[in-house]
Amino acid sequence: MPATPFDAIIIGSGQAGNPLATALAGAGRKVALIEENRLGGSCINYGCSPTKTLIATADRLHQLRTAAQVAAPETANAADLRVDLGAAVARKDRVIAAMRDGVRANLTKKQPNITLFEGHAAFMGPHALHVALATGRSQDLTAPLIFINTGTRAAIPDVAGLADVGYLSTTQLLDLKELPEHLIILGGGYIGLEFSQMFRRFGSRVTVVESGPQLLEREDDDVCRGLQDALGAEGVEFVLNARAHSVSRSPSGTITLSATTPTGERRLRGSHLLVATGRTPNSDKLGLGFAGVKTDEKGYILVNNNLLTNVKGVYALGDIHPGPQFTHLAYDDYRVVRDALLHGRKRSARERPLPYCVFTDPPMARIGLDEGQAQEQKLPYRVATMPVRTIGRAQHTSYTQGFWKVLVGKDDRLLGATLLGPEAGEIMAVIEVAMAGRLTYQQLQEMIFAHPTWAEGLNNVFRDLKKGGK
Repeated sequence: MPATPFDAIIIGSGQAGNPLATALAGAGRKVALIEENRLGGSCINYGCSPTKTLIATADRLHQLRTAAQVAAPETANAADLRVDLGAAVARKDRVIAAMRDGVRANLTKKQPNITLFEGHAAFMGPHALHVALATGRSQDLTAPLIFINTGTRAAIPDVAGLADVGYLSTTQLLDLKELPEHLIILGGGYIGLEFSQMFRRFGSRVTVVESGPQLLEREDDDVCRGLQDALGAEGVEFVLNARAHSVSRSPSGTITLSATTPTGERRLRGSHLLVATGRTPNSDKLGLGFAGVKTDEKGYILVNNNLLTNVKGVYALGDIHPGPQFTHLAYDDYRVVRDALLHGRKRSARERPLPYCVFTDPPMARIGLDEGQAQEQKLPYRVATMPVRTIGRAQHTSYTQGFWKVLVGKDDRLLGATLLGPEAGEIMAVIEVAMAGRLTYQQLQEMIFAHPTWAEGLNNVFRDLKKGGK
């Protein structure tokens, strides 16, 4: 059967692929969208949406358990509440199914110019693909424009015995129906920390094992300490500077993780093991060699500032190319390509802000530079730090953990901020807008914020800068 021609082919229906398919189809292009697994990509199916849905369940439980702290003594017996994990997962599944159904309806019912192929795609040449369909049949496709949006999967470390013990990936943990008695989490990054607090609040004992000297290796030391202290106060245990070298499971089902630490050998025993040690790109089965598409040593597809690979007409979007892996950046990849192809406006994918959040309690949010980065770049800066407990809204609500830290340059404009505290992501958005408008800290400080709100704290955070700061 001859290959079917299209104007554009998109491999992967993630946060860049889906809106790009819609935009190109709306502009009259004939688009093929290929998805091997579930429509919606990682964010909807096993990333942001299911994780945050379950975190919401854990947060509600925590609020009930701690209600007596704000003069609700009749809830004192709620301290022993435990989650019905099966019910929580069922709710998560309903939320995700509705989102996935919405994606399918948008792609198949509202866009006549989009043809959906469910199966695995591999290159046969620079602009030719072979699709092994889920039905057992196959289809060859061609197009002058091809967009790779296949994302990543869990990276599994080389630890003796790991493959034999029945470890869990984050995807599998999201579907677990029975509560772990003791969950060991290998990896102290953003994902591991969110799961650690979630399952601690569900009622599990939780131990986080991290190979480095601190959690969240890309953050400033004081931020890592603050978050570790907050999670530790809820009972999450941490073992740092621990390099796991073997894992085993006893006949009774107990998992033993052995790790080397500066103080000697540690053996940690638990009922379940989550591996959260990073991600690896889904590029190894795409047949990139037949297209001549280049990757780095880890398999990430190399792109230029406009997300174009070394092959004309072939782009890589989202987590499949090197760089930070966030849903909102993948969506912006779509906008970069859309504007270039449909609107004649070119914008570099490297010259853009990088906001992100960690959805712990208290949450952490970052935009722009932190102190470590400012020092690496040898930029002169001053830093303003304010404890969250000094904000009026914190005193009203008793959510007093954390601090705000904002950096300003020698021209008094904002360089970046790291916020650890309630509504951190929302306050970060205010700072991001101020940075985009190139406001000085004095202009932000003198704005009128409604009272009493968290944002009102921005009137106070810069006060120590007037005293010289740092």
